[in-house]
Amino acid sequence: MSILTHMKILIIEDEARIAQLIQRGLEETGYKVTVAYDGLLGKKLAFQNAYDLIITDIILPKLNGIDLCREIKEVNPDLPIIMLTALGTTDDKVEGFDAGADDYLVKPFDFRELEARIKVLLKRKDNTSGIVSAVLRVGDLEMNLHSKTVKRGENEISLTPKEFKLLEYMIRNKDRVLPRVEIADKVWDTTFDTGTNFIDVYINYLRKKIDKDYDIKYIHTKPGMGFIFKTIP
Repeated sequence: MSILTHMKILIIEDEARIAQLIQRGLEETGYKVTVAYDGLLGKKLAFQNAYDLIITDIILPKLNGIDLCREIKEVNPDLPIIMLTALGTTDDKVEGFDAGADDYLVKPFDFRELEARIKVLLKRKDNTSGIVSAVLRVGDLEMNLHSKTVKRGENEISLTPKEFKLLEYMIRNKDRVLPRVEIADKVWDTTFDTGTNFIDVYINYLRKKIDKDYDIKYIHTKPGMGFIFKTIP
């Protein structure tokens, strides 16, 4: 029996044709699928049941996908969420990621791409499910991976879920140049779109929060190459 038969996916999509196409494709692959056609029902189902992954549109009746994602992540931060939308600008992607989305697909999309994204997120969830409390420290910067908190010196720094994940990846790969392509693949589980600059946007977010008010700067740009988290000034 395939392990996928134990995986439950919730689809929140108000366009019945799209929802049913995704449902049919996933069920043929072996997933157990539930569909909700508005945000409030999707929220209710997400809170009442144990799903392995959620796929949600952004523009939904009763409760939009951004607010829905944010509320779900507050209760279950480790539950993978993929956003589907016709909106594909950098600002739209940043808003979705800020709400806690783990991945983002712009309509229309190839079902095979959606299926690949799902497998990556479920694999990542399995690989991290057994991780115990851990703290990463670099100089006066401290990340608690269990409580999802960040401190520099005595100052606590508030990060969005994607900012936290980006910072964690940079710290784990400190003193090494990270190309945008690698960051997109490892942090966002997606292919870098040269038509958008969302990675640069997030790098700037991190700089303002962890470097701006301090003499020692950790995040540096290597022009034409990428970014590097340097432990030695």
